[in-house]
Amino acid sequence: MLILSMGASVDGFIADRTGAFDWSAPDDELFGFHLDSVAALSACVCGRRLYETMLPWETDPAMRDGELSARFSDVWTALPKVVVSRTLRRVEGNARLARRPLGEEVAAVRAATDGDVEIGGADVAGQAIELGLVDEFRIFRFPVIVGGGTPLLPPVEETVALDLVESRTFSSRVVYERYRRVETSA
Repeated sequence: MLILSMGASVDGFIADRTGAFDWSAPDDELFGFHLDSVAALSACVCGRRLYETMLPWETDPAMRDGELSARFSDVWTALPKVVVSRTLRRVEGNARLARRPLGEEVAAVRAATDGDVEIGGADVAGQAIELGLVDEFRIFRFPVIVGGGTPLLPPVEETVALDLVESRTFSSRVVYERYRRVETSA
């Protein structure tokens, strides 16, 4: 299964107009939930900005400053990653650069594992949505309106029907929504 998992404001943005997303910093409860979710993955396909944002979890010892942080760092470091970028020439850690079109890369990663694969980064995830590759959407709605910025979802040409399969409200008032794409018969 290909999973998109992202935090978003109530008005549907993953970063505000300045590119900031500090309003989406998780508390320990939400961080533990993310830790368990990432630990269940077999691979991650990500864009350059997400890769660069997450790289310190593999390279910076300061990211291991607590029990949860150290566990997350271990899990993230062990997770194989494919980085989709037009500008990077090399990557570090447990990652490789994508060399094929996104659809082919996703197919290759999915064929190489029996487990779930996550896709992240606004541009890359948007392309995967447009290609009809995303099976499940895991959205964390933060109780804030930012008024503009990087949208969670791209515009789509055709309606994408979804089933809500799980929801939960964390003590931080973040609402978790898990949707699965409805398969339509052709």
